[in-house]
Order: sequence, then structure tokens, then C-alpha cells
Amino acid sequence: MADQDSDPETLDLFTEPADYYPPSPKATTQSHTLLSGRTLTIHLVGHNPLWGHHLWNAGRLISTYLESHPSLIANKTVLELGAGAGLPSLICAEIGAKNVVVTDYPDQELVKNLWTNIDEYYSSKHGEERKIVAEGYCWGNDAGPLLAHISSSLKPHGFEVLILADLLFNHSEHGKLVATIEATLQKTEDAKALVFFTPYRPWLYEKDMAFFDLVKERGFVVEKVLEEKMERVMFESDPGDEELRRTVFGFVVRWKL
Repeated sequence: MADQDSDPETLDLFTEPADYYPPSPKATTQSHTLLSGRTLTIHLVGHNPLWGHHLWNAGRLISTYLESHPSLIANKTVLELGAGAGLPSLICAEIGAKNVVVTDYPDQELVKNLWTNIDEYYSSKHGEERKIVAEGYCWGNDAGPLLAHISSSLKPHGFEVLILADLLFNHSEHGKLVATIEATLQKTEDAKALVFFTPYRPWLYEKDMAFFDLVKERGFVVEKVLEEKMERVMFESDPGDEELRRTVFGFVVRWKL
């Protein structure tokens, strides 16, 4: 996740009562089943103010979407932003990505957990060349350290695929997210940013969608590729329209060339 959103509406969603947090929360795991039937165990940090302690619906569904469309990723360079536990990046390695850089806010615990998931994923690969690296990154900052992980011989330079899963709730950071897309997405017709999200606060759905107005203003085209309902909502006690709260929307963002 990026810096804490100063938008009061965001703070309302992500602020807990003062006595909510248990002492020294422990890390947990969740499972994700691949289309092949194989199960991945995903390590999550203990309760974290950057919300890396959840395996988010959009992260699960974008992973399944990529498995169903492996040509989007095969032999491509991939950057994931705000990755949390990094499930989509592991799936990209699974389906043949050339290089994957998985990032989240440069919080030591979050980045260490990303490496834990990478290490565990490759522990069953018996010497297979590693294609994933983890980095801490704040949206909108210099992208040079991220681009350094891919060959500078690529012309134009940049990643062929970006992954943004469940990041649009952070309305005050939309500008920084778009700046990062501009700085890292290869400027070719085939390069794309996959933006999947769930409107966990249905009354702010239009503010979530305003992200796509901004990317259009900055020279991109947007295509809706998915709308799918999960079996259940992530947060049972949350207010607002339940149908929206369990719906994942998927969009592809490309340069207008």
C-alpha cells in the first residue's frame, strides 16, 4: 500500500476503535487454489496499518484471470504495485513471466513477508531460476530502482505488464499511482496495466472510478474486461450494498498511441 490516505473518507474505513488491536498480533496464512488444483500457502503479516494482513478479493481474482489468460504474461516483464502478500506475482512466475518485480510500501515487515512467499514458492521448484524480486516502493517516487531490474536494452524501456489489485480505495494517492504507471509502463501498444478492484465502500464507488478519468486525461485508454461476484463479502459487518461489496471489477489501461 502507499502512504496513509489523508482523505477522511478513507480514514473512516480503515480506522479501528482504540481498543481493537490485540497485543503483538501474529502472522497468519491463507490458501489459494490454482486452476490446476494445486494449492499455494500465502503468508500474511500480523495486523498492519497498511492492510497487508489480508489476501484481498481483487488479488485472488486477478490471479485466476491471469491463469486463464497466460499469454498476457508469458515471457513478459511484470511489475506489481501495492502487492500485500504478492499472490498475483507468484502466479505470473507460475505461468512463465520473464521477470517479476513485486512491490509494496517500504515497510520492513511487508517486504520481508514478500520474500518469505517468494522463498516458499521456489522451495518446491528444485533449483528453477528465480524470476521474482521484492522491493519497497512508494508510489510516485523515482522508479529507477524498479526499472533497473529489467534489461536496459528493451526499447522503449519499461515493464510490459503492471498489476494493481485493490488499490483504488486510496483516493488521495490516485495521482501518484498514475505517475508511477507513466514512469514504468513500456510505451508500446501491447503494454498494459491491469487494474482490478472491489468497491468496499459502495457509497464512494464514483470516487474509486475517478481513477480512470485521471488516466484518460494523462494519455491512456481504458477497457473493462471483467465484472465478477465473489461468493461472499470480505467484511461481513461493513455497511453498504452487499452486491457491490462482493463484486470485483477488472480494467485494462493502455497507452493511447
